[in-house]
Amino acid sequence: MMKQYAQIIVDVPTMQTDQPYTYAVPENMIDSLLLGMRVTVPFGRRNVMGFVVGLIASTDLPEEQVRPIQQILDLTPVLNTELLNLSDYLASETFAFRITILQTMLPNVFKANYERTLRIIDEVDDDVRDRLFKGLDEIAFKTGDFTEQDMATLLKLRRQHKIDVEVAVHDKAKIKTQLAYQFSDDVEFLEDELRGLRSSAKKQETLLQFILGHLAETWVKKDLQDVIDISDAVLNQAATKKWLMKTKVELLRDPFHAEVKQTALLELNAQQQEAYERISGTFDAQRFQPFLLEGITGSGKTEVYLQVAQHVFEQGKTVLFLVPEIALTPQMVRRVKGRFGAQTAVLHSGLSDGERYDEWRRIERGDVKIVVGARSAVFAPLTNIGLIIVDEEHETTYKQSDNPRYDARNIALWRGQYYQIPVILGSATPSLESRARAQRGVYELLTLTQRAGGAKLPSVNVIDMKETLSRRPETNFSEELRIKLADRLAKDEQSVLMLNRRGFSSFVMCRDCGYVPCDPNCNLAMTLHMDTHTLKCHYCGHEEKIPTICAQCGSKRIRYYGTGTEKVEAELQELFSDARVIRMDQDTTRKKGSMDKMLQKFGNHEADILLGTQMIAKGLDFPDVTLVGVLNADTSLGLPDFHASERTFQLLTQVSGRAGRAKKPGEVLVQTFNPQHYAITYAQNHDYEGFYRQEMAVRHAGNYAPYYYTVQIQASHSDENQAAIQMLKVARWLRSHAKKDVIILGPSPKPIAKMRKRYYFQIILKFKKRNEMDTLLQELQNRAQKAKGDLQLSIDRDPVSFM
Repeated sequence: MMKQYAQIIVDVPTMQTDQPYTYAVPENMIDSLLLGMRVTVPFGRRNVMGFVVGLIASTDLPEEQVRPIQQILDLTPVLNTELLNLSDYLASETFAFRITILQTMLPNVFKANYERTLRIIDEVDDDVRDRLFKGLDEIAFKTGDFTEQDMATLLKLRRQHKIDVEVAVHDKAKIKTQLAYQFSDDVEFLEDELRGLRSSAKKQETLLQFILGHLAETWVKKDLQDVIDISDAVLNQAATKKWLMKTKVELLRDPFHAEVKQTALLELNAQQQEAYERISGTFDAQRFQPFLLEGITGSGKTEVYLQVAQHVFEQGKTVLFLVPEIALTPQMVRRVKGRFGAQTAVLHSGLSDGERYDEWRRIERGDVKIVVGARSAVFAPLTNIGLIIVDEEHETTYKQSDNPRYDARNIALWRGQYYQIPVILGSATPSLESRARAQRGVYELLTLTQRAGGAKLPSVNVIDMKETLSRRPETNFSEELRIKLADRLAKDEQSVLMLNRRGFSSFVMCRDCGYVPCDPNCNLAMTLHMDTHTLKCHYCGHEEKIPTICAQCGSKRIRYYGTGTEKVEAELQELFSDARVIRMDQDTTRKKGSMDKMLQKFGNHEADILLGTQMIAKGLDFPDVTLVGVLNADTSLGLPDFHASERTFQLLTQVSGRAGRAKKPGEVLVQTFNPQHYAITYAQNHDYEGFYRQEMAVRHAGNYAPYYYTVQIQASHSDENQAAIQMLKVARWLRSHAKKDVIILGPSPKPIAKMRKRYYFQIILKFKKRNEMDTLLQELQNRAQKAKGDLQLSIDRDPVSFM
């Protein structure tokens, strides 16, 4: 018989083992082993789990060096060919180990210790039932309990769909079961029983007649009692008389418990119709094309998504629908389930291990065609994908902040190209990088400039808080905002108040003129360090004392700037004691499902004011909200990050879009110390194009994205001096090996310079060609991993934050 060898990525995440290892496939496994399966293999003196990423007919290695695979852990592959190819791409893209990527793609149950059960689902030989299954319908599946010949038999039975395997995780997720009844198929016996019944046994007669009409079927107890009114006692008697047999069937956990009403297609306006036709036409042509759907808030982007998805669905294809964060998932799931019902699955990190595993299996088995989820849902095991949608594409939450640092938007585009399908990137405020690609023709730009249903954009008024604080110090509410809130309460209309509290760092600002001290080299806001009483630039390391006099107006009113939602809530209750307030922040939304309950409560008009951080800025659609107040528009402007103006503009535009989404007109009040800042004035005028032009000019002058690609090298050490010394060596090595046109900034301490007793430093690289530094960075990572000591080094391509 011909020999076969497998390429295995082993579960040993180190630089030295980050490669496929060749193992011999035993003869009894040759017909059973498939790409994407997990196996156990000998590695050194121990056995480890591994993924099969390749199957080859020959190897150049000496026969005595090739050890055999010990066991197959799966009866079907857990990763398909597409996802295996994707893992290869991501490993080089994110500078991560391939085993880490492979495990990131799967639910936690595949990474934990788990227990498997084999279940007979069709007729099998007596030998199989008696010897392998010990006369039972299901048994614990431990590969060590079976010989190689037995495993070959089981694999053959699985291919014939005569047995199935189920997975349960110890102390974490178990397959839920519910009581069911397997009806007898013996017609003669059942008819004899029916003739022998007493005339008074009406309920038993009803059950027997039903069984005779559904021979050999399995019915869940609840479903059976819904169809015929039968008590538990009658069912127990039937089991005793062998009319039926009690059994257990799987109960899939539903992570989205709310009932959803079916909704009809809405009529599209001319712009929506044009967008629909362009995207669906590309799908029909079976061509890869990214579309940037730039639509003002409330313009009906979601309806375009749903109608294109409907077109794709009707052609028998699947749809992947990404939203930027868990908070928005329940709302979008309602919209999608309203159209596609039970064909919708939900995937995000907020699910329990059991819920996530059940949803993953529904997708993998092809039971559902539409997947809605946050960042990690981009790895959904869909096949035959026809459309990928990335809603609010500008959101930074699509980028994973720790290893592996993947960007779900890039993966969506990779999968779109793999399947040759359209990918929709939707936003009212696209990222500059996406908008620049659309301008160059890499993406096709589609615009929606009108609100759906004839609604109008809200008027936006900017309040200069310098004047407010000169009259009434230490308040979060201007006189104008207090008056408007009182007016909405009197009219029984709702208000949304946002406290822009992005990031952890603090900054200083002149309370008279709004001046924020900036670093002379990078022209970025410097971070306040209270431990050293200095301002520092975390790009180039520039440092100076905290000023006592404003360099712009000479005022001595230079203050630390920052506030919290609890403080605002207390002041709100003082001002409006009868107002019903819901506060949404990290403290109040920790409990699973709490955020969705709060939003539903607000949607049911059980509260007058919704107060929250950025989590309330996007995706919410409440017809009674007529006032939005932004309490401090400056916080993100003061962050030491070249994205600061863009993030401020996006946030203000998004939160403004929560007002006036129905027939009632909306109004927005933005409180700021910098009313003349271009991010605020362009947001006030709903002018994305104007902001885009000005911000692109700023980025060009400062050599920032999208004109340059950026890489952040971060290192940490338990000793601050050692961290600084090692990063200086890294910077010196990079400067001696990189091309002359590569800009190298740092090393400097990170804004959050110490966490968990470790000190953090960073180096920023800027260069013109996307992959020109890859080889050098890979070598740097290899050197860092070989080096002895406590230094931990990570490389982040296109970082979304430098905090």
